[in-house]
Amino acid sequence: AGKRLLLVDDMDVNREIATMLLEMHGFIIEQAVNGKDAVEKVVNADAGYYDCVLMDIQMPVMNGYEAAKAIRSIPDADKAGIPIVAMTANAFDEDRKHAHDSGMNAHIAKPIDEVKVIEVLKTLVG
Repeated sequence: AGKRLLLVDDMDVNREIATMLLEMHGFIIEQAVNGKDAVEKVVNADAGYYDCVLMDIQMPVMNGYEAAKAIRSIPDADKAGIPIVAMTANAFDEDRKHAHDSGMNAHIAKPIDEVKVIEVLKTLVG
């Protein structure tokens, strides 16, 4: 409870559903509408402000892979090291590998499995 997550998804309905689900478990949710927006929010926040980023992959402006790489390249090691979880309908082994190669810590397939999301978040943010 009380952990702050940055939820990144270009689809309003996806953000609304995920926000409701996560808030029911005590998480504080902030939202970004694409990868570029997410990178800017992480860069502009104090280190440690966000406990984890939940990142959609297929988005306009900057996709999730590009955003994860950009976050990992932030000069502030504390910001660059934030846990990033891919949340995507792309659930093949090659998609999981691409997420890992982009610097993401975990991969969750959509539609979101509530138990799986909470399990992954407990592992990454306590």
